[in-house]
This record gives sequence, C-alpha cells and structure tokens, in this order.
Amino acid sequence: MVKKEMAGLAENHRAAFGERVQKLRKAQNLTLQQVSKASELAVSTVSKIENSHLSPTYDVMLKLSAGLGTDLVSLLENSPTLTPKPTSSGRLAVSRGNELSKLNAGPYVYEPIGTQLKNTLIDATFVTVTARDVEAFKDPIRHAGEELVVVISGAVELHTDLYEPIRLNAGDSVYYDAGMSHAYISVSDDDARILNIVSGASMKGLLHAEQG
Repeated sequence: MVKKEMAGLAENHRAAFGERVQKLRKAQNLTLQQVSKASELAVSTVSKIENSHLSPTYDVMLKLSAGLGTDLVSLLENSPTLTPKPTSSGRLAVSRGNELSKLNAGPYVYEPIGTQLKNTLIDATFVTVTARDVEAFKDPIRHAGEELVVVISGAVELHTDLYEPIRLNAGDSVYYDAGMSHAYISVSDDDARILNIVSGASMKGLLHAEQG
C-alpha cells in the first residue's frame, strides 16, 4: 500500500513538472524542436518530460531551463513565470519546510528552496537520496558551476569519474566542480537527506560555455 502511494506521488510530481515545462514553452510560442535544439536534448526527451513519462535528472533540468530561457527555480516552482522580479540589495526569501514543492526524479526527490527569488547566483535544494546503487543513474550527472553538498541526515556515498567513492555522514560536506560527473547513493538504513547548493549553474550562458 505504501509503495502504491509513493508511486502515485511520484507520478503526480512528474505530471506537475511536465505541465510547467509545457506552459513555459507555449508561453514563448516555442516548438518541441526549438526547445530541443536550444537545450541540446532530444525531441523525444522533451516530449516525454512534458507528458510525464520521464523523470529528469538535475543536469537535464538545467539544460531545459537554459533552453527555455529561464532559471531553474522558475522551472521548479508551482507557478512558473518568465518575468524576473526586480533585484535589489535587500532581497529575502523564506522557505517553510511544510510548504516545499517536491519533484520525484527517480534516484532523488528534489525540494527547491528560495524559489521566490529569480536570477539568483545559487540554486539551493533539499534532496532525499533514494538510490541505493549507482546503476539507478542511467546517465552521468554533470553540469556547469560549482557544488556544495551538506549531509543533513543518514549517510551517502559520492561517486565521481575522478575519485574513489567517498562516504559522507550527517554533518559532513563536500565541495567540487560540478562539471565532474557525480552521483549520490544512500548507504544508511533510511533514505539520506542532503542540502545541495549549486553556484553558477543557472546563470545564462554558463551551460553552453562549458560545452563549447
């Protein structure tokens, strides 16, 4: 029964995310082919996401946000907008733990914070790590920017393409170049929870600069 409820929640999360992607695309009168070219994702991938047949990984979400000409928080929040709010030196956003929206992306469940602010220099997200094996990740995760991860509860193992697996317990943290492939798996009895902070990934042009 619990598994069915969790599967239902995951399906609802995928559907809500797909609707947001489609809304942003149609608001700009963009075709699937145009978004595919701008984001460097296959047309079939964009279509599957819009129709809730695919849970995107973090790097895919970054590519989508770049292809749609928006930032990651606009892609993840419940009411996406293409109009950035005015910036000032006094910007502030409060995120209540019981009000965070969730996106189930298979190995991870994302809960972005600070989504009220647009055009920020960092993207911060609480992540529940449900994966128990790196085989849960179909493709390597890599993206522009630098990344700081703090383990909130449980324990995780960080897998990269340059280092041996690193175990991180609650209270531990790691900082690295996110262009290096990276994936986390839970190695504790319960799913681990981490705080993921990415700098530079949502800044326009960084993704293409990295790939160029």
